[in-house]
Amino acid sequence: MATAAQWIQGARLRTLPAAIAPVLIGTAAAYALDAFRPVNAVLAALVALLLQIGVNYANDYSDGIRGTDEDRVGPLRLVGSGAAMPAHVKYAAFAAFGLAMVFGLALVILSQAWWLILVGVGCVLAAWGYTGGKNPYGYLGLGDLFVFVFFGLVATLGTTYTQAAQISLPAVIGAIGTGLIAVALLMANNVRDIPTDRKAGKKTLAVRLGDKHARESYVLMLAVAILLPIVLAPARPWMLIVLLLIPASLMPSWLMIAGRRRKSLIPVLKQTGLINLGYAVLFSLGLILSRGF
Repeated sequence: MATAAQWIQGARLRTLPAAIAPVLIGTAAAYALDAFRPVNAVLAALVALLLQIGVNYANDYSDGIRGTDEDRVGPLRLVGSGAAMPAHVKYAAFAAFGLAMVFGLALVILSQAWWLILVGVGCVLAAWGYTGGKNPYGYLGLGDLFVFVFFGLVATLGTTYTQAAQISLPAVIGAIGTGLIAVALLMANNVRDIPTDRKAGKKTLAVRLGDKHARESYVLMLAVAILLPIVLAPARPWMLIVLLLIPASLMPSWLMIAGRRRKSLIPVLKQTGLINLGYAVLFSLGLILSRGF
């Protein structure tokens, strides 16, 4: 029986900023459209958090039963370490997905955007299909694309739409930016796991790119995300405060480029998660301060 602390560790709390960030940006974009809906924002946050936790447990289960996590460096894996029975981890994933769907349905009812039910179903299927099923797309190198789409575009624009019934250019820019940082987080994780993933036949994008180019892609994604808000600066000069993240991005970028030991990349996960959260806060603040400019 896994302890409560192990279950919490298995939920991988360091990845949760990737779920909160798009909701913050999407809500700020709605506020800039004079359409802030606090209840809708809270529901969107609950959906995003539960989906992220569900993904983490689902990956733990699927990778664990395939043997991918038997020799890995990084946070605890419940199944791979033998701390929990595979079935229990799978049930935990399904429970998180189920709660996400309940809160998602409430959000759909409040916003009257009924077509989002299909989007929600797609999110759950994508969450499970990352490493689950007979042909998991995460093993084919498509995980990064799905993370960008669902934890960037869908989460951000969906949050804005459920409050404002429309989207805007700032919402799109923010969605692209936070999506790229979420992919950078995944890339940092997958670069660390290249040796074990290659051995297990898990052809992530990091495996396909190779160690050197995968590390360089991390730095490129952070750079594009942080510089992208400059596009909005002529009409919204406060958006330039996002550039304050540049110093915070230097250390994880250096670790990705220069850290040859797999363990040296572990701190990058936490740092990238914090960068994503900081990006969301600064981007949102820039929108709010520029509202009356």
